[in-house]
Formats: sequence, C-alpha cells, structure tokens
Amino acid sequence: MKKEQNIFLIGPMGAGKTTVGRQLAKGLGVTFYDSDHEIETRTGAGIPLIFEYEGEQGFRRRECSMIDELTRMKGIVLATGGGAILGVQNRENLKNRGFIVYLKCTVDCQLKRTRKDRNRPLLHTDNPKKKLNELSIFREPLYLECADHIVDTDRWSTRHVVKDILEAFAATRMHSKTRITN
Repeated sequence: MKKEQNIFLIGPMGAGKTTVGRQLAKGLGVTFYDSDHEIETRTGAGIPLIFEYEGEQGFRRRECSMIDELTRMKGIVLATGGGAILGVQNRENLKNRGFIVYLKCTVDCQLKRTRKDRNRPLLHTDNPKKKLNELSIFREPLYLECADHIVDTDRWSTRHVVKDILEAFAATRMHSKTRITN
C-alpha cells in the first residue's frame, strides 16, 4: 500500500469493521482509526451520552466533521460508524479519498454480535431486531452506492476477510477504479 492510499470500511453495526480494520492496518503497516472512537476520545463522552444530550442529529454533525478530518489523512485504514453513510458529505468524502469496502452481514448476525454491547444507542429499544431490519432497509442502498468492494462477514473469518480485501485493493490499483463484488 502506498502511503497516500486509504482504505475505508463501511457497513452496519456488528459487521466487524473495527476488528477487520485493526488487522488490515497491522498487515499493511499503516495507522488504524475508528471514527466513533475518535469522537469519544475528542469529546470525552461515550456515544450513548452524546445521543442523550445532543440527539442523533448532534452526533451526526460531530461524525461528519470527524469523517472529513480523518479522510483527509493519507495511508490509513478507517472504520466508520454504521450510520456514517447517511451524510451526503460523508459519502462524497469517502468516495473521493479512498478505497471503500462494505462489510456486509445479516441482521441475525448483527444481533448475535451486538446483543451484550451497551454502547449502541440505536438498539436501546424493546425490539432490537426490528430496529436492525429498519436500518438495513434504509442503509443498504447507500452502502452499495459507495462500495468499491463488498465482503460478507457472516461466513468468513477475520483473516479471510482481510486477505480478500487486500487482494481486491491490489487489483484495483492495477486497473482503473471499478466496482468489484464478492
């Protein structure tokens, strides 16, 4: 990976963006960032607290600013929050500044991976599965619009996902930027 190239991971909560991103960055010898973690570090408050005091709209403003800042960096792997693609400016910044990988997983897999995580304000509901289905229906077209490569994380190990991403990333560098799906 050339030091000026970026890989951005998008997808729903529980898809493995942070886990895959850390391993991908380690394998490439570049810096890893998680946009949600960066927001928490800068504000000194967790995502649920930000949602409580500022609402989702306030959080999304912070997220937009953070995505803009992080995508301007060179030679990074960035894991975005599941809703980062909601912002038009976020989608443009991601598309124009790096190789976008959509980590896809089913709602059942998301539920299994997030069931004990209290740091997911959108799932603080009586019916988390219904909420995840609603989010999926709305967000799936946006993930697909942005993706340069798609990887299903339900059935593959982190190691296999990382290998697949590296192969797709290398292939796009040899050819013009095209949509590659798996």
